[in-house]
Amino acid sequence: MKNLRLQERIKPLVLIGGMIFLLGSCKYLDVVPEGVSTIDNAFSMRNQAIKYLYTCYSYMPKDGNIGLDPALMSGDEVWAVPQGSGAVIPFNYEAVNIALGAQNASSPLIHSWNSLYQGIRTCNIFLENIGNVPDLEDWERYQWVSEVKVLKAYYHFRLLRMYGPIPVIKVNLPIDASEEDVRVARDPVDSCVSYIVQLLDESVEGLPITIASRGEELGRITKPIALALKARVLVTAASPLFNGNADQTTLRNPDGTVLFNQGSDAGKWVIAAQACKDAIDVCVGELGMGLYAYPGNPQFPLSDTILTELTLRNAFAERWNDDIIWANTQSLSANLQQNSAPKLDIRYIDYSQMRMLTGAPIKIAEQFYSNNGVPIREDRDWDYSRRFEVKTATVADNRYIRQDYQTAYLNFKREPRFYANLGFDGGIWYGQGVYDDRNPSSLYYMTGRKGQMHGAGGSHFGPITGYQIKKWIHFENVQISLTSYSIRNYAWPLFRLSDLFLLYAEALNEAANTDANRTQALEYVDMVRERAGLKSVNEAWTQHSTNPDKFRSQEGLRQIIHQERLNELCFEGQRFWDIRRWKTLADYYGTPIQGWDLQQADPAYYYRPRLVFRQEYRLRDYFWPIAQADLTVNPNMVQNIGW
Repeated sequence: MKNLRLQERIKPLVLIGGMIFLLGSCKYLDVVPEGVSTIDNAFSMRNQAIKYLYTCYSYMPKDGNIGLDPALMSGDEVWAVPQGSGAVIPFNYEAVNIALGAQNASSPLIHSWNSLYQGIRTCNIFLENIGNVPDLEDWERYQWVSEVKVLKAYYHFRLLRMYGPIPVIKVNLPIDASEEDVRVARDPVDSCVSYIVQLLDESVEGLPITIASRGEELGRITKPIALALKARVLVTAASPLFNGNADQTTLRNPDGTVLFNQGSDAGKWVIAAQACKDAIDVCVGELGMGLYAYPGNPQFPLSDTILTELTLRNAFAERWNDDIIWANTQSLSANLQQNSAPKLDIRYIDYSQMRMLTGAPIKIAEQFYSNNGVPIREDRDWDYSRRFEVKTATVADNRYIRQDYQTAYLNFKREPRFYANLGFDGGIWYGQGVYDDRNPSSLYYMTGRKGQMHGAGGSHFGPITGYQIKKWIHFENVQISLTSYSIRNYAWPLFRLSDLFLLYAEALNEAANTDANRTQALEYVDMVRERAGLKSVNEAWTQHSTNPDKFRSQEGLRQIIHQERLNELCFEGQRFWDIRRWKTLADYYGTPIQGWDLQQADPAYYYRPRLVFRQEYRLRDYFWPIAQADLTVNPNMVQNIGW
């Protein structure tokens, strides 16, 4: 939290009794300011008002938190050590329990409704009172107001994405508001989106193109952040979950108001594409951002293989690199890294705090392309039927897989993102104190079978599936003693430039079924692929795919863009929301969670897929339930379908 030091700066506000938190009955929406004199004091001078500004930021959700970020552990991308294993697990299991099907309406898991509405309420108090600060210059007041409008828009968007149509809270209610006034109803999806976009449009001109002081203000809202958020909001609104969702026909307010538009509108994709382009023009054209590339190690002439891997790993895990548009300074990665990292240095094998508590299912390993840049199921040169066979690595594989080691065919000849994202039995794990790759045999590698260093050895630690998540672990982390693991901490990235490029490509392809739009979309997909060490879509599919013309149709290119997002943004908390807005939960949850046979020492038996869990999908799983207690006290609020 180097930049905002939010926790320290909001401590003085703890003394402002009752000003922010007002709970009970339906009081997540009871936005009556209850301490007028106290509020007056909070906005009496600049040095007091800035504390309230930081309080508005303090409601940012805890992205990247193992147990509380639904996008990490509530879906099918990451799995965790089972609860009740007899060990003290250093995270709560709400997200994991959602993945296991335990979500409910009586006590919803990861129920962000209250906290996000508290954040909105705090933003409203700020906007209503910031004009009273006498020693605040006009330009700074304008900037702070713009920042808080973006935060208010973001909190509304987080609620919309989780719960569907929500009550929009434009202003706080007056002190004398009646009980009936507080019993608000849900606003239609299009109204929610319109208000969120309005807030973002109002904020843009008041925001700086970049922060003024990297040491103190990283994480503060900027113009690129506001525009990128607008792009994401509009792409989400144009997607099938929110655009003509016939499955939600019966979700209506008590007065009959229809909450989901029933006709799909392609024009929303046109608007979304323009929003993406506007954000790109500012990020790339004005600010000079570009897709991150690892600059190399001045001590060692690294191979192209390792340079590409570090480019891909650091695009996510290197603090404030050129690829990152916005990172959440309320969410730091140290805990996630420590609890997901493998012990690589044999000297410190007894260190008990690195337990590999998370893992990726086999289906995520299969998701990545072959080294030819096409899906392994449709690569003419990659034998999908042999993927579970055992193969021995040769010198040609020695910077991806330990030479002469036996591992699954599935782990050979894959795209660079496969190796940058995943650790596996026999897989090289570059870094962690060993940085010279001129002698590949000196590099760390994983041994994951029964009885080996990273194999199954107890019920309270990993492996879980046989695939570890390398992407989260900064390559410069070092095990330095039996009791100490040095971690390169970073704020959790919310929005990267490659994400924006792929949103733009998706919007272009959906906006119009024309060759011109597909050609333009492919330009942005290919920039992301080139950074990942892959050929263009045209070259890859024409030369290697069993469906060489796939990219020439709107539907085919849609599938390619979707898989490109899943690969590029794997383990970043995007898959969970993407497969919902695409309305494709059944397609992905239909493939069960599988791992290798971890209790086997012989590779011939170890590399047999074993069922870990079979997820069930229902229509209701697209949205969170609203707590039943809130519905009881507010008859104007209707429950989501299926809950």
